[in-house]
Amino acid sequence: MIRSMTAFANAERSTPWGTLACELRSVNHRFLELAVRLPDELRVFEPLLRERVGARVTRGKLDLVLRLRAPEGEGGLQVNPVRVRELSALAIELSAQFPGLHTHFTDLVQFPGVLQTQAADPAELQAQALALLDTVLDEFIAAREREGAKLQAAIAERIDGIARIAGDVRTLMPQIRTGQRAKLQARLGDLLQGSSVAVDAGRIEQEFVLWLQKLDVDEELDRLDAHVSEARRVLKLREAVGRRLDFLLQEFNREANTLGSKSVDARSSAAAVELKLLIDQVREQIQNIE
Repeated sequence: MIRSMTAFANAERSTPWGTLACELRSVNHRFLELAVRLPDELRVFEPLLRERVGARVTRGKLDLVLRLRAPEGEGGLQVNPVRVRELSALAIELSAQFPGLHTHFTDLVQFPGVLQTQAADPAELQAQALALLDTVLDEFIAAREREGAKLQAAIAERIDGIARIAGDVRTLMPQIRTGQRAKLQARLGDLLQGSSVAVDAGRIEQEFVLWLQKLDVDEELDRLDAHVSEARRVLKLREAVGRRLDFLLQEFNREANTLGSKSVDARSSAAAVELKLLIDQVREQIQNIE
């Protein structure tokens, strides 16, 4: 299953300590690079979160963000009345010694023990965070696969085009060889016309054969056919195939270059150019694949 490296997913879930929100987004990258942003309450879980993402994603530059929002209204911040009475009694006691003593509300609430929050159970909070991440990962991978299906169709279409061009060149080669032989024979006839030099017909035929062998592209066409079959097979694999396809494209490009360098006919030259164009288009698409 082809997967794109570009995707976004998010989700939320309610917990006894507030609303837990998770976002995961990614762009293209040669390897897996994961940046994690967590609140203090969840920072201890970072290794587990990284492991969970790494088990299901192999490539891409990912940003994972988790937030924990305190519940609105009840259950948020609560004042500890005992601590407030203690501080009030202390302030009255010291007022005689410090007549200008003033206490600001913001300073009061920052004093340890004045505000109380419901302590989170670490094990339960971890379970909630991992469950939420699994939900986001499911949607994230589904989004990658939806985009990957489009990329797969585009790549398959171009692979079919490469196969068609290779088949056209294979069909043309006998005609091209015959035409080249006729041209060389005509030129040789013009050079030898009126010449007193004896000509060894067998040697000329031998040179013809050697020259035509240098122009032969059957091996390149065979390898192109093999690469096409391999690309079609890889596109059907249910695993990350981006690197495999990238390597395969290098082989495609090598055969297209050789085909162009051996060409002595405008039709095969045009075919080589069209091949390189299709190969470049496939390479562009592959840069987006996990």
